[in-house]
Amino acid sequence: MPFALRPPAAVSIGELSRRTGVNIETIRYYERIEMLPAPPRSASGRRVYGLAETRTLGFIRRSRELGFTLDEIRALLALSADNGREACAEARALAAGHLADVRAKIADLRAMEHILADVVRRCDAGEAPGCPLIETLSRYPRQHLQASRISPGRKNRGSRPEEAV
Repeated sequence: MPFALRPPAAVSIGELSRRTGVNIETIRYYERIEMLPAPPRSASGRRVYGLAETRTLGFIRRSRELGFTLDEIRALLALSADNGREACAEARALAAGHLADVRAKIADLRAMEHILADVVRRCDAGEAPGCPLIETLSRYPRQHLQASRISPGRKNRGSRPEEAV
């Protein structure tokens, strides 16, 4: 049988981790929360992964790198199974919502940058008695520093607990 027609060799969780750059514990986490289907096991009970799992895990990793939530990735995975025009429209809508969130975060970061640059400049200039940073932090209400903005119907994208595992 020519090499191109042979089924892909099964790989261990360690090899899957190496190929995808995803931590072994994170792979297990994705299996526990059913983002990645539980793989078949060898006679000795070891997980055995193939091309489908490698592709799915790569998809999840790239999606996480772009900041999609696990729920959004679940939706995208479901849409990828359809792969039709309607699925593309739904995926586009999901991406457009995510893009709006990213742009809002960029605006928030720019506002924070300006405030912090001003504080550092004031510290360097010695303009005020005491500490300009502490004064600024005491003065600015939270709504001026919208770093934790959450769009309606969306979950906070703060920490990623699965990557801490």
